[in-house]
Amino acid sequence: MNIPRLIVAGAHSGVGKTTLATGLMAALTRQGRTVQPFKVGPDYIDPTYHTLATGRPSRNLDTWMVSPERVAALFARAVADADVAIIEGVMGLFDGYGYDDDRGSTAEVARLLHAPVVLVLDVARVARSAAAVAHGFATFAQDVPLVGFILNRVGSAAHGDGVRRAVERATGLPVLGVVPREARVQVPSRHLGLVPTVEPGAWAAFVEEAATLVKQTCDVAALVQLARGASALPFPADLPQPGPSPFRRIGVARDEAFNFYYEDNLDVWRAAGVEIVPFSPVRDHTLPSNVEALYIGGGFPELYAESLAENAAMRAELRAAHAANVPIYAECGGFMYLMNAITTHAGQRFPMVGLVPGEAVMQQRRVRLGYVEVEPAAPHWVARAGVRLRGHLFHWSRWEGYTPTPESAAWLVLPRRGGGVQPEGYRHRRLVASYVHVHWGGTWWGDSSCPSAKR
Repeated sequence: MNIPRLIVAGAHSGVGKTTLATGLMAALTRQGRTVQPFKVGPDYIDPTYHTLATGRPSRNLDTWMVSPERVAALFARAVADADVAIIEGVMGLFDGYGYDDDRGSTAEVARLLHAPVVLVLDVARVARSAAAVAHGFATFAQDVPLVGFILNRVGSAAHGDGVRRAVERATGLPVLGVVPREARVQVPSRHLGLVPTVEPGAWAAFVEEAATLVKQTCDVAALVQLARGASALPFPADLPQPGPSPFRRIGVARDEAFNFYYEDNLDVWRAAGVEIVPFSPVRDHTLPSNVEALYIGGGFPELYAESLAENAAMRAELRAAHAANVPIYAECGGFMYLMNAITTHAGQRFPMVGLVPGEAVMQQRRVRLGYVEVEPAAPHWVARAGVRLRGHLFHWSRWEGYTPTPESAAWLVLPRRGGGVQPEGYRHRRLVASYVHVHWGGTWWGDSSCPSAKR
């Protein structure tokens, strides 16, 4: 298989790679190409822009949470019917799990997929020094296929021309775009990053503006040619099939409050013959009929706390489902929703479902960010005893009024550098809830982590 592919990476976070990657995806889609979008790392929000730009679900490529071999297979499967793959990087090109190597980084994904990399540089406050930065990235790891640069936030035509010449002389690589500083094609952000496109907003207009920006400031034809220069994929699209699921229909909370899901996670269920049935905790007053399990993912329940509190009927439905022993799995925002209450950044307290003791209280600073490895504190329907899973934490709320113990926790977070395990989340009967986002594509149902209708 030989699919044209290109990575839009950044020298660091905040260089504008989401706008430029989304704009490139949209520009190529407007040309009639079938573009398969991807995002490196544990990100739920940037992919919503990719999906809006291309009309195809964007997928995450995370070589720490998922084995590189499986990431490669997931990639190959997703691009089977595409004309080109555009991959947005995460953070800086070499930033990943730790400081000693680049596991989980954009660089690792580039090596794995033999994907050419175009690096976005923010040159708003530099001149010739940008060439030193570019030279450093070009020579830091010779096995990373860096093929060119895009200069973002250029101050003037003379500034852009001077930096371009300096970068090309220092690296021998082309500058493929010069984007002016006054080009204010930006999306609003807040405490968890950008605003997801599932929320109200002029997202279609943003995508069109980003596409126009890329067409006007970047050499799109040259970028396509570089993508075509990628070598044939050295791996097949074969994936292990999940074992038969104990469930036929699973209700998945999907609305403006809950929308943090990895598409590959949902594909696991689909491949096992499960029907995914969406429902809205914000607007629906009843759960979908005949669902045999419930999945409430992450999102921004704190921003919709008033609407969630006003929907007393749905909160009662969830309590009744738990009482009827329906399996419920919740992550981060879903975990917060199942607590007794949420206190917002403004200090307003709203009642929630009440299946998890304690309350979620929003903080002015981020509480936790990073990868974690977990195992079930005790066997439950989501994971068997002794299974180790990988995920990540990213939340701005504190769980107050209750302290998890190994006897009540959903997971045990394994120590990263010494120390003991830390209980995380809450487990009661067939309710499993925590702040941890797990990438199930790394395990697949049917492996030793297969969920069970019996536990």
